[in-house]
Amino acid sequence: MHMMSANGIAIHLSDTGEQDRTTLVFSNSLGTDFRIWDRVVPGLSRTFRIVRYDKRGHGLSEAPASPYDMADHVGDLEAVLDGLGIEKAIVAGLSVGGMIAQGLAAKRPDLVRALILMDTAARIGSVELWNERIDAVRGGGIEAIADGVLQRWFPARFAGTRPAERAGWRAMLTRTPVEGYIGTMMALRDTDLTDQTATLTVPTLAICGADDAATPPELVRATAGLIPGARYVEVPNAGHLPCIDQSEAVVQAMSSFFKEHGFV
Repeated sequence: MHMMSANGIAIHLSDTGEQDRTTLVFSNSLGTDFRIWDRVVPGLSRTFRIVRYDKRGHGLSEAPASPYDMADHVGDLEAVLDGLGIEKAIVAGLSVGGMIAQGLAAKRPDLVRALILMDTAARIGSVELWNERIDAVRGGGIEAIADGVLQRWFPARFAGTRPAERAGWRAMLTRTPVEGYIGTMMALRDTDLTDQTATLTVPTLAICGADDAATPPELVRATAGLIPGARYVEVPNAGHLPCIDQSEAVVQAMSSFFKEHGFV
């Protein structure tokens, strides 16, 4: 276990690989911890120093009282990188993790070498949608929305062919601290990065599962369109978490992008 005090809270992280390599940092989605990247990391670990962390309110990181805003999440990642002495990194983020990546690139362009924006957007959902989900979790816990979340995470065939694994991901979701889940939903509700993201100029790869109902392909493609030169890749037979369901395709897309831009 590797814990760090960052931005006033305790953050759980993993830091592997030679420290003189280019750093690739992963930021996870709502209701998950950094284990969602377990199938992606092996295909990249020979080339990069890899940093993964549980964002505030998730996994083993501290869950301060809500509300949170996106600046809290961005500040956490900024503090992690500064604390590790990392001067520049490729930042990969999924869903809210992708918003954190966009926010960091806008706030600290000196820290960001490139972006991998996976199943994310500059704006996700509406105020009304997030308020409904916040009320549901306050009333019945994460269990009250878990089945709907899993349907967005994975295509229907996943439940039929990998039921034990689906049960494990459901357990990860429902064991997320309620305060962390609600706080992060509040951050999502209150964040629109459209103007900030339109100012970014770093090399960017946007990836989206073709069957993603949470951040559908047209939304991810539109966000990629805000960044000059960004590449968009759609992953067939994947929902909101292609790093789990179609990890080989994700590694292939990332590796191609890295070669194109001379990172490997």
